[in-house]
Amino acid sequence: MEGLHSSHDGMKPIQRKKFKRNKAPIDIDELERGITEGSRLSLAKGITLLESVAIHDKPAGQELLRRVLSKTGNSIRIGITGVPGAGKSTFIEAFGLMLTKAGHKVAVLAVDPSSSITGGSILGDKTRMELLARDPQAFIRPSPTAGTLGGVHRKTRETMLLCEAAGYDVILVETVGVGQSETAVREMTDFFLLLALTGAGDELQGMKKGIMELADGIIVHKADGENERLAKKTVRDYRQLAHFLQPASPGWTTHALPVSSTKETGLSETWEMIQEFKTVMKQSDYWTERRQSQTRSWFYSMINDHLVDSFYSAPGRKQQVAELEVKLLNDEITVAGAVKQLFDEQNQ
Repeated sequence: MEGLHSSHDGMKPIQRKKFKRNKAPIDIDELERGITEGSRLSLAKGITLLESVAIHDKPAGQELLRRVLSKTGNSIRIGITGVPGAGKSTFIEAFGLMLTKAGHKVAVLAVDPSSSITGGSILGDKTRMELLARDPQAFIRPSPTAGTLGGVHRKTRETMLLCEAAGYDVILVETVGVGQSETAVREMTDFFLLLALTGAGDELQGMKKGIMELADGIIVHKADGENERLAKKTVRDYRQLAHFLQPASPGWTTHALPVSSTKETGLSETWEMIQEFKTVMKQSDYWTERRQSQTRSWFYSMINDHLVDSFYSAPGRKQQVAELEVKLLNDEITVAGAVKQLFDEQNQ
């Protein structure tokens, strides 16, 4: 009989469910143990659990996070941004490999552009960073940005905590390099690094006030071959410019360095710059203030996320919004009137 399994020893047939299968219960104890012991597979499973939009997965994800919370906070969190073509992935791979060779464990959370149709990641981070992806001391996690303000996955902060619980002491968060993602990543990291290109003074005129005032360090990338001389000049230009800008962190003047990932020059100097920054910030207690600011920012962003989710989860809400949108486009109602109607009906 189709869908049944029987044996010849007289045992009763066993009914198989062909199309529906109950999801196996999540073993939080095992997941916690695997993560804290440094298992990359367990870490990946834990992050998938946190990223799940399934209602029944949320309590399990938060319980996992609560259990490992005491083992977090021991990393340095570095945000990395840059103009398209600056070579962020090339730099991250070279920088990450240098750090793992020095005994560090490096996690890369690469925030990818998303497909507007599928919502999935367009860029394959593991194919962009093949050597680092194969390094047992490294962990790479691409995150689709669909539906998230500023291009930063809403669970990136929680993912960082799981990585710290798994023993990763350097966490690199790569942004898409445009829009509001820089500010969002700046708010969740300790050190913010901007990758620029040689001779980029003109290109940064329009963005220097926005991005440069967020940057604790500037890397003039691809400083090799014919670009090497120009890169050094560009570094000098940035150093002069940094003195005229509001410092990104109190008591710290933004540093600029020439770096070639292909020649592996300037990488160790970049790490020394970050370590110097950490020392200076801890001496002034700003390090603790910044960590507290990260938590505060996370708290309020989660409140906003929850309010939006709660609003749209109400029965008929999306249909109501769609109907009001039609009225707006037909000039039958004002925007303020439409919003008032939505919330008046919600409070009835």
